[in-house]
Parts: sequence; C-alpha cells; structure tokens
Amino acid sequence: MTLMRQKFAALLIAFWLAALATAADSPDGWPRWRGPNDDGMARGDAPLQWSDGNRIAWKVPVPGRGNSSPVVWGDRIFLTTAVPTGNAAASPQPEHRFVVLAYERKTGKLLWEKTTRVATPHEGHHAQYGSFASNSPVADSRHVIAFFGSRGIYCYTHDGQLVWEKDFGIQLRMLRAFGEGAWPALDGNTLVLSFDHEGDSFLVALDKNTGRELWRTPRPPGTSWAGPLITSVGGRKQVVVSATKFAAGYDLENGKLIWQATGLGRNTIPAPVAADGIVVMMSGYQEPNLLAIRLGREGNLTGTDAILWQNQRGNSYTPSPVLHEGKLYMLTDTGTLSSFDLKTGKPYYLQERLPKTYSFKSSPVGANGKLYMAAENGDVVVARMGEKFEVLATNTLADQMFIATPAILDGEIYLRGQNTLFCIR
Repeated sequence: MTLMRQKFAALLIAFWLAALATAADSPDGWPRWRGPNDDGMARGDAPLQWSDGNRIAWKVPVPGRGNSSPVVWGDRIFLTTAVPTGNAAASPQPEHRFVVLAYERKTGKLLWEKTTRVATPHEGHHAQYGSFASNSPVADSRHVIAFFGSRGIYCYTHDGQLVWEKDFGIQLRMLRAFGEGAWPALDGNTLVLSFDHEGDSFLVALDKNTGRELWRTPRPPGTSWAGPLITSVGGRKQVVVSATKFAAGYDLENGKLIWQATGLGRNTIPAPVAADGIVVMMSGYQEPNLLAIRLGREGNLTGTDAILWQNQRGNSYTPSPVLHEGKLYMLTDTGTLSSFDLKTGKPYYLQERLPKTYSFKSSPVGANGKLYMAAENGDVVVARMGEKFEVLATNTLADQMFIATPAILDGEIYLRGQNTLFCIR
C-alpha cells in the first residue's frame, strides 16, 4: 500500500470511529427531563386520549417519595426516589435511602434498585410540592447519572453497576427550606451541575466517565431551582444559567464567564430554552420577567440590543416552557397558556384559560403538534400547538397528583404520580 493510500485509509477509519462515537452519544430516547433537545419536545407521536380503563399498558408502584421526572434510554426507564428508613434520628428530618430505580419499558418490571446513600437530610422541603428526590437524572448510551444535590451524585451503568460517585461535602441552604431540585446538564463527556443557594454558590463541570472535576466557577449567592442548559453559539459551547435577578453564560470548556444580564425576578425555577442563537430565561414569582437574549456577545448585556424582548405577563412560575418551530409555549401554575414568537416576542395568544380550574407544577411536553400538560388533580390536558389556542382532549386518572413531568417516546407516555409510574400506549 502506498503512503497516500495508507493516509486515506487512516482518514476513513478516523471518520468511521468518530461517526460511531457520535452515534453512541447522540440524544436518544428521552435522556433528560426536558427531552432529547432540552426544549420539551418529543420525537414522534403520543396518544391523544386515555383513561383508567383505556390505553394504560401498565402501572407499577414507586416506593418512597420523589418529584424527579423519568428518563428513558433503549429498553430502560430510570427514576429516582427517597425512601424513609424508619430509623429514629435526633433531627427534625427522618433518615432516608436515596434510591435509583430501573424499569423495563415494555412491561414496567423493576429491573434493579440501588441505594446510593442512607442519610438524614439537614434541611426539609416544601410540604406539598417538594421531595428529597426532585433532581431529575440524565442518561446516555452507557450511563444513568443520578443527582441528589447535598447527598451527592452517582453514575451507574444501565445494568446497575456503580461506575463512580462524588460527594461535594456541601449542605445547601435553600430559600425558606423549600428543598433542592436543580437538574444536571450533560454534553458529550462533560457533566455540569449548579449549586445555587443562600451560601457560597458555584457551577461545576465533571468528566462523566470518571467523576473527575474539570473546573469550578463561583457564583453569587442566592437560591435558584433552575438547572443549567448547554447550547452552542458559533461553534462555541456555553453553559446558560438563570438565577435570581441574574442570567449568565459560561464557557463549557473552562467555566469562564462569557456574558451576564440582570432583569430576572426572584425564585427562578423554569428551565432555559434555546434555538436559533436565542436563549429564553424567565422568572414568574416576585418581579416576574422573561429575557429573550441573542447569544454571541460578551460582557454585560443588560440594557443592550442583545436583549431582544422581555415579558411580564403569563410567565411561568414553576413549569418550564416548550420551544418548537420558533414558537414558545408557557404554562402558568394557575392554568393559563400563552404562545409567543421566539424572535419578536409577539404573542399568538396570551393567557388562555384551560377548561377547568387547575394547578400545575409539572412542565408541559410536546409531541407531533400536541402539547401535554399534567395537572395536580390527575388530569392531563392536551392542546394543539400552533398560532391558535385549542384544547383537544382532557384525560383523567383517578386519585392521582402529577408533579413530575411526563416523558414521551415511541408513541408512549410515561407519567409519574405520587406513588405510581404509568405507561400509556
């Protein structure tokens, strides 16, 4: 073989290996709580109508209490929960087992259950909406990574073998002791975690394969329940974080601050979403505001034309938005739905009321032009996505309360109630 042919063969092998690596780690299934593209959208369709006696493929009990959302990869569904041990403790909080569960998608069979740690939480959570397992896990083709905040982070294989674990040695002090809940972000081999609380806050990146710390960046103190979003701008990946009165973007490679902007209110909970070089971040509590920011610049963006538009009406307090085909869908805790043009902020419709009086903590998800909204009273309302508001169906499961966000894959919906996991097929 000539030298040129050898070089050509080596180049082909390199491209082939790169393609295999990309395929292995490309978003598949429902690997994160906001879906494969972190925008709340599923690939494919989902059932429109169901009830307790119709289209329930299976339902299984879930031990303990947790408001984390299910994630799915291949034939596995992964879930986290916190189970009281019953042991007496000299503490206001009971001792818990912090648990990762894996179920078979086809049947709901419990494949494995791993106790990551047994501990007595130093702080409580919101009595109605909180839990000690509210941080949703993430998955890739080889791993499931469960984040329990103050109780550490744990990486398992899909078969339940522990790969690594890490305890940051921190006890988060959340505003009003409402509980923890920020989710991890995963991009390739980099895992990013946010520790925003009333004490020394920071953003940290780990190697997903080993748990080795790559960088750590201090952040201003202040509680936030919004996890990080990783997005790419001009070939440069950055970590976007929203927090009380403060939005920021950091370089994924080294954690350095790229930009910042003020304007958000208190108690930031909704996940940021991004498309077409625009990121949307919002707060819906005191001084509610939405910032639609054109990414690509550096420094302080406050007051500049990088802030494309803002909004103070119909902002979500708890539910995260859905972003699809240039349209942003926002659901309020009290059950009104709005749709905006991503680039201009023009509302297609604003604060349309759903058919009943509702309370929402779960976030909406979309599939094939339909928006699914799981309410506290056991209803899942389905609306048409687009420029006009239209409710298509209301589906009720008796004696259920939905706080966790549904996952959608291959025509199936996975719904986590307070103590039951459902598959709607």
